[in-house]
Amino acid sequence: MRPRTVLVLLAGVVVLAGVGARAVLPAAAGGPAGDALYATLVVVLAALVRPSAPTWALAGAGFAVCVAIELFQLTGVPATLGEHWPPARLALGTTFAATDLVRYAAGAAVGGSLVALALRRRRPARAAG
Repeated sequence: MRPRTVLVLLAGVVVLAGVGARAVLPAAAGGPAGDALYATLVVVLAALVRPSAPTWALAGAGFAVCVAIELFQLTGVPATLGEHWPPARLALGTTFAATDLVRYAAGAAVGGSLVALALRRRRPARAAG
């Protein structure tokens, strides 16, 4: 399979896992799992944009995007957008929570690992020097 096809399938699995976690698990577990999987998805999407990038860079970029979105919540703009267009709540959230940053870090690490596994046969091996 082509790398981007693998990544699209992986993104679908991550979305289903995130929605499932929030729907099936109690809020105390489903919320944190959903937050972590959100970051995992952002890393997978970063890999779709730049599949040749090192996985550590993809994980870092995914985490940075999540932190930026979380900090953006401090402005109140995402909450206002969510009132007018409910899907914005899914992408931007509404309320800042510092604990989410830890969850995003964990999710970005998982995302980097999943991308590395998904693309491991497709990247050329580096020559030993």
